[in-house]
Amino acid sequence: MESSNKQTTYLVVDGENIDATLGLSVLDRRPNPEERPRWDRVLECAHGRWGQRAKGLFFLNGSSGFLPMGFVQALTAMDYSVIPLSGPADMKVVDVGLQRTMDAIAQIGTGDVILASHDADFLPQIETLLDQGRRVAVMCFKEFLSSQLHELEERGLEIIDLEYDVHAFQVRLPRLHIIDIDDFDPMSFL
Repeated sequence: MESSNKQTTYLVVDGENIDATLGLSVLDRRPNPEERPRWDRVLECAHGRWGQRAKGLFFLNGSSGFLPMGFVQALTAMDYSVIPLSGPADMKVVDVGLQRTMDAIAQIGTGDVILASHDADFLPQIETLLDQGRRVAVMCFKEFLSSQLHELEERGLEIIDLEYDVHAFQVRLPRLHIIDIDDFDPMSFL
């Protein structure tokens, strides 16, 4: 493998999954603008994680024929490659696109991957990359990550929390999480 300064970290973002988990599971409503991830911070975290160049690939479902152009332009300005996919109504086009992309990364024989998703649909691709000795991480809300992916930590999968590790949000989200006793501050509950 090449030295890390010549390597690439592919940040592969399942935009639908992150948005749905934030809205439906974390907030139980549509997020306000300040409650959405700061995607520049996410890409910066990917760059700093392993000290490599990061390439952001942001997948969107374009099957409706509509794209949120303001959002797309903002992502493009942050150096993400925006990948809008469409297909039959019964196909999870974003998942298929992500799977094919991770398969392609495995085929080229170089590069590490940070997947922003909570989904076990990418388990075979993650296992393949880990088997090849690649560094692989999942960026998510830890409490909503598939248990099948949690099990891969023993094999080297790193789990990165969008809020606590990346600091991708401008506000504190209303999340319930297990607190390590050494980090427990009773004053924050009074």
